[in-house]
Amino acid sequence: MSVLVVGSMALDSVETPYGKVEDALGGSATFFSAAASQFTDVNVVAVVGDDFPHEQIQFLKDRNVNFDGLIEKPGKTFRWGGKYLFDLNQRETLFTHLNVFEDFNPELPDHYKQTPYLFLANIHPELQLKVLHQMERPQLVVMDTMNFWIEGTPEPLREVLKHVDILIINDSEARELSEETNLFTGAKKIQEMGPKTLVIKKGEHGAMMIDNETYFFAPAFPLKNLQDPTGAGDSFAGGFVGYLAKTNYLCQKNLRRAIIYGSTLASFCCEKFSLNRLEEINKDDIEKRYKQFLEMMKVG
Repeated sequence: MSVLVVGSMALDSVETPYGKVEDALGGSATFFSAAASQFTDVNVVAVVGDDFPHEQIQFLKDRNVNFDGLIEKPGKTFRWGGKYLFDLNQRETLFTHLNVFEDFNPELPDHYKQTPYLFLANIHPELQLKVLHQMERPQLVVMDTMNFWIEGTPEPLREVLKHVDILIINDSEARELSEETNLFTGAKKIQEMGPKTLVIKKGEHGAMMIDNETYFFAPAFPLKNLQDPTGAGDSFAGGFVGYLAKTNYLCQKNLRRAIIYGSTLASFCCEKFSLNRLEEINKDDIEKRYKQFLEMMKVG
């Protein structure tokens, strides 16, 4: 089964204690596609400026990522700059220049509208709703959001959540959305808003999934060469949704496998800047690390 992702494609300038890059490939749709395309075909809806380096996404096209929904407009591509502290969980946003992304108006090509798996990346909830209204009964809808939308656009966000099967957010976002300090109490409230499955990312402490009344915890992979965590969350989502689309099986056990595959792709993302590590890995690399994850979690 194929996947449709609607989100941003950007050029990032990032500095960490281990180096820095300028105008490197970034954006939620880009990282998601690099991860999900390891499992299945991906359709992209995004907007870039006339300065976008299209040659740098050739490796995604070679992996059957379809860019028929990528619109190029006169002007500059969305740019983001950030600096990570010694604790890579802490970062400072240096600048955000929306540029052509400010007027992003997602229009789905007709052959995208029946895509069975949909990932709504972190964009304005009203745009997420617009995408949902163009879709023809997707089999699975997965969504990401952030504190900015939780605080600033609560009503359209609640409307989107009514149509979502799986919500992927971090622990602080879960607390803010639910208005609960306890994640388990808060998760129950979020499930009542619509999504029956909640995936809570906890950074270097892994991820937690709450599926109806069942719980699953997965650690983060212990990396010896961690350079840049930018895009790890979207890479996680790409691995998670991509694996589900490949197997087309949504039972509890397969959701748990998808969590581990998501964590696997996120770990690779952090090993180099931008998409450099995601570009060079192959399916054998992924399966080897997936097995290391399972061995690490084994009891007895």
